[in-house]
Amino acid sequence: MKQSDQRCSFGCVVEAAIEAIGGKWKGVILYHLDSTKRFNELHRLMPAITQRVLTKQLRELEKDGIVQRTVYAEVPPRVEYNLTKFRKTLQPILTELEKWGNQHGLKLSKNRFGK
Repeated sequence: MKQSDQRCSFGCVVEAAIEAIGGKWKGVILYHLDSTKRFNELHRLMPAITQRVLTKQLRELEKDGIVQRTVYAEVPPRVEYNLTKFRKTLQPILTELEKWGNQHGLKLSKNRFGK
């Protein structure tokens, strides 16, 4: 069902949703951010992502209200990332993406990489 009466800066509501969680890393970050984690914990879970890209993606997720960043006034500074209530509304979508990936990941890999 299309909802053409939705007014936002995006072309449509699906575009807004894809912008919020799309791209190569945002979904993976959200998948791994199932509890409070520090930056290096996240980076260890995703060794293929650069620190620069992880920082950028976390900032975008924070700006969208999906991830909360907490800085503790300690030496050295401690920064933690956790889920917002808003992010928790994405859980059913992420669960379905995980199921779909489990069912079709091998086929997608064969189609794309011939393996």
